[in-house]
Amino acid sequence: MKILLLGGSSFLGRAFASQALDRGHEVTTFNRGVSATDLAGIEAVRSDRDSADDLARLVDGRSWDAVVDTSAQQPAQAALSARLLRERAGHYTFVSSVHAFTGWPAQVITEDSPRHPCPADTPPDQPFSNTLKAGCERAVLEGFGAERTVILNSGLLIGPYENGGRLPWWLERMARGGRVLAPGDPMRTMQVIDVRDFAAFGLDLLTARTTGRFVTTAPAGRLTFGEWLETCREVAGAAGTELVWVDDAPLLAEGPDKVEPWSELPLWAPDLPDMAGIWLADTSRAQAAGLRCRPFAETARDTWDWLQACGPAEDTDAQGRKGRPGARVLQGIEPAKEQRLLAAHG
Repeated sequence: MKILLLGGSSFLGRAFASQALDRGHEVTTFNRGVSATDLAGIEAVRSDRDSADDLARLVDGRSWDAVVDTSAQQPAQAALSARLLRERAGHYTFVSSVHAFTGWPAQVITEDSPRHPCPADTPPDQPFSNTLKAGCERAVLEGFGAERTVILNSGLLIGPYENGGRLPWWLERMARGGRVLAPGDPMRTMQVIDVRDFAAFGLDLLTARTTGRFVTTAPAGRLTFGEWLETCREVAGAAGTELVWVDDAPLLAEGPDKVEPWSELPLWAPDLPDMAGIWLADTSRAQAAGLRCRPFAETARDTWDWLQACGPAEDTDAQGRKGRPGARVLQGIEPAKEQRLLAAHG
């Protein structure tokens, strides 16, 4: 098949491009070329998806069997590409997020859960908001047509080339050794999906020209936070690396050493009402359609191998816009703060 990737050079887009090439598809990528280098074997078109003129030049005299959109963050972006590609492509895969659902992360979500009321014609250049993904979905469905579109509401993606800094931070923290602050309940389950499994599922649906919506992450209950940290320790830990478990309450206590859930200790989701459904999304529809997820240990090992070959993380955003191309986000708790908390509560 001839596939157009809107994005296609960093993390998720790279995973789609790599697997599409491995399956023998012809791949064209459309991006600015600032996030990461392109894979060999693709046709890279350099331009800005926010520009109607650039998109018009892209489609002039071209057509594709399918489009995969991994990069739209604004409804105006999605609307423009959907409108211009409507007569140039047969199928549209839009990668959305569980953030598009109003109830997440407090509630368990399914494909039928309510989404944020963000309209398809939302003006461009809106400040970042979780509601925007819902508007992007509506823009694609209205502009390209629901009868030729599949929406993938992605859960948390991990794996090699991860630019969000979550799994890489835990692996690199284990590699520094010593006593490691392990937050919360080790038996709390998680839902994370290897980016390669996500892309494989997306390509399967694309090839079959499947339509509709799929909550796409690993099944609930297959991995605990304790297993996550222990696996990271086994894969990357230095001699003597020790997990020290500390309950949620002292880490959430007001004061200078209060810890920010999710980001300061990446993926730590305390037992709080507003996070009650964070790892409980219903993936039964995706599983029935063929979604398969590899063991976390394999993802951790492959990510650690990749980290050995890449540079250190930087204080940048997830697209590398404030640092070098392909830069990883600098995440995690300050070492001095971690040691204070270990001394007080460990």
